Amino acid sequence: MTFLQDHKVPFDAKDVVAHHGYMEELLARTGGVRGTPVIVIDDKVYRGFDRGLIARALDLHGGGPA
Repeated sequence: MTFLQDHKVPFDAKDVVAHHGYMEELLARTGGVRGTPVIVIDDKVYRGFDRGLIARALDLHGGGPA
């Protein structure tokens, strides 16, 4: 979340532990994989956090390595 906040990217954080509905959404988007974080950009699902990959997907400059 800090990466997105630092780049002033609006986002919705969903706590899959506290809200069963969010867990169901996670499972549907990932084909049943429970691992987090999951980042969705333009309906494309990114599992895990790769700073450079996310920066490119968001067209941010200076994403750098994770």
